[in-house]
This record gives sequence, C-alpha cells and structure tokens, in this order.
Amino acid sequence: MVAQGIADAVQAYTGLSPAAAATILALMLATYLLVSSLFVAPAPVSVPPKPPQQEQQEEEKEQEEAVPFVFPEPVQMGEVTLEQLRAYDGKDPAKQILIAIRGQVYDVSRGRLFYGPQGPYSLFAGRDATRALALMSFDHNDLTGDLEGLSPDDLEVLQDWEEKFKERYPRVGHLACQNAADSSQNADQLDHEEENA
Repeated sequence: MVAQGIADAVQAYTGLSPAAAATILALMLATYLLVSSLFVAPAPVSVPPKPPQQEQQEEEKEQEEAVPFVFPEPVQMGEVTLEQLRAYDGKDPAKQILIAIRGQVYDVSRGRLFYGPQGPYSLFAGRDATRALALMSFDHNDLTGDLEGLSPDDLEVLQDWEEKFKERYPRVGHLACQNAADSSQNADQLDHEEENA
C-alpha cells in the first residue's frame, strides 16, 4: 500500500509512469557520477622505494637532461666582406649565422629556427638583407645593401627591422664595402659564382 502511494505521488508530481521516472532518475545519477569523476584527481600510485644508489643515478641523469642549451658567445668579426659573409649562412652548424643590415653585421645564431637552413628566413642568412627587409621581399635580386629608389615607407619598415635586430641580436661587425653600387655588384657576382658552382 505504501508502494502504491509512492507510485501515485510520482505520477501525479512528474506526469510520468513510475518506471519512466525511475529510469530518468537512474540516468541522471549515472551522468552525475560520470561527469564528477572527470574532475577528481586519481589516487596516488604507491611506488616501492628504490635503492639509494639507483635513486642517486636517476637524480644525476635528470640533472644532466635539465641543463638548457647554451649558445656560444658571439665572436666579433670586425670588418667583413660580402664574400666572407656568405660562409656564415647557417649550413655549417659550427659557424655563426650572420646577416647584414645597413652595413652592420648581426649574429642571429639564436634565431637558428628562423634563419637556419630550414627556416623561413634562411634566404637572408649570410647575406646583406637591407633592401629585401625594407621591401619585405624574398627575391634574390633584393638581397643587397642598395637603398636607391626606396620610398619613405620602405625606409621606415627597414628602420623597424633594424631596431628589432639591435634589440635581439648582437652586432659583431660591419661590411667592408658600404657603397651601394659595390654592394649590389658584389652580390650579383656572388650569385653568378653560386649558380656556376
């Protein structure tokens, strides 16, 4: 009689049959348990203690692995010719990666991911990238120090690049030939030699 009274009360309150109300209640409880289990931290796993010698070896190994890569100190190059600059294009991992902007040579080795052989700016490595950066160009013909014909906007873009390089990378030298005509002539000669090689 009590069970019949509960069944009648459930049907009157919910408008559902007692079986449907019980099924919905069970599904709600299961959903609650499932969702709440996603936010509970798992119980800690007990690990048997290790022998002291093995524990010490593992600590030493972790310390060796935790040592970050330290970039070598930049080497001051002094006066650099375009031909000498070409040897620092990132293809030799033992050498620095150098880029020239407005006659100043910067060591961009810390940016190897960008300027190294597989990087998106590898074209600029080992070259005078002045005009290319001003024009935001990846054209080989723009890899020169020639500023002739650049608009004030282009020169402003170049100035922004130069400021970024000054902030991020050490200056390690300067180009030997700062005359734009000499610079573009040497770049053309180097490109011709590279194509013949």
